[in-house]
Amino acid sequence: MTTQTDHGPRFDAARAVSLSDDVAPWAARPGLRPYLRPLGLADAAPDALPLAGGPLSFDRVELILRGDGRLERAVADLVTLRRWAARHGLGAAIEDRLDRLSRPRPAFAGLDLDRPRLMGIVNVTPDSFSDGGDFAEAGRAVAHGLALAEAGAEVLDIGGESTRPGSAPVSPEAEIARIEPVIRDLANRGLTVSVDTRHAAVMEAALAAGARIVNDVTGLTGDPASLGVVARAGCPVVLMHIRGEPRTMQQNPVYDDVLLDVFDWLEERIAACAAAGIPPGRIAVDPGIGFGKKSLTHNLPLLRGLSLLHGLGCAVLLGVSRKRFIGTLSGAADPKERVSGSIAAGLYGVAQGVQILRVHDVAETRQALAVWSALQVGTELEAGD
Repeated sequence: MTTQTDHGPRFDAARAVSLSDDVAPWAARPGLRPYLRPLGLADAAPDALPLAGGPLSFDRVELILRGDGRLERAVADLVTLRRWAARHGLGAAIEDRLDRLSRPRPAFAGLDLDRPRLMGIVNVTPDSFSDGGDFAEAGRAVAHGLALAEAGAEVLDIGGESTRPGSAPVSPEAEIARIEPVIRDLANRGLTVSVDTRHAAVMEAALAAGARIVNDVTGLTGDPASLGVVARAGCPVVLMHIRGEPRTMQQNPVYDDVLLDVFDWLEERIAACAAAGIPPGRIAVDPGIGFGKKSLTHNLPLLRGLSLLHGLGCAVLLGVSRKRFIGTLSGAADPKERVSGSIAAGLYGVAQGVQILRVHDVAETRQALAVWSALQVGTELEAGD
């Protein structure tokens, strides 16, 4: 049996070495949900599968079975997993999960996902948690966006409403007034722009101004018209996990199992998008670190288990830049003093196959990525690449 701590699951070695047949009668029950978390991530190895078609591969998985209020975990190599699944009627489900974990991801807004990509943050707001007011004026926001692009950001994420915990909502009209001139200017310079918004009217205005990606912290649930806007535009979308809305989302956080609950919620949103005409190839998922009633004891196991999210079959985006949990762990009260912790958390995500990092500090993160890529997967980023 596995044991559980505040920081996530720990495995009993005797149980983890193989899949035990004592789970078989329960495993065959209707409604059981199997999950696979890739382990042993490294560059290409014999008998391994590529992780999301990228440079990392995996030769083992943690199998998680959930249903009827019960949770079982075991660790197995891929050969053992397939044999066990075939014996107990789970062969098709496991093969589907393995296919979603391993198949290559299509380009996202024209960016190949064969290596980590950087999304630079431009908050055109007076009250964002990290840089509120620094770039609230359009000219300064454009200049900041250009500086981030020069530093290596391949996408610029423009937001006009703070979504920090406890933030007050902004009307769509005010949000549009803040971001439209910034998006238009940057897009006209040939840069790839994303709009960070939860309002359908803002999405429409931003796309008309030249934005190419919609990044919605509510996973297209915050506005009933947003699904239709994204479907008609044919643009890529980032679906972030959240519970509630920014003003109340951190009150009384409760999850049965944060990693699996986030996975299930995102899987439901992907299905809703598909029904609306938005295929998985146009979707990136974001676990919403620090959002949706997640405390430190939720954020840490969610980060540790990130590789499981590749089983959704979509690109994975991670936003940990300057987040509160970094300050809690390090004692850095000022968000601008959390650069080193942000890079550490970002590289931890990249080591689990995350394809896109959303960051404030682009130059510092790009330098760290260049060194990590050369050491981990033997990929040297060319100057200016």
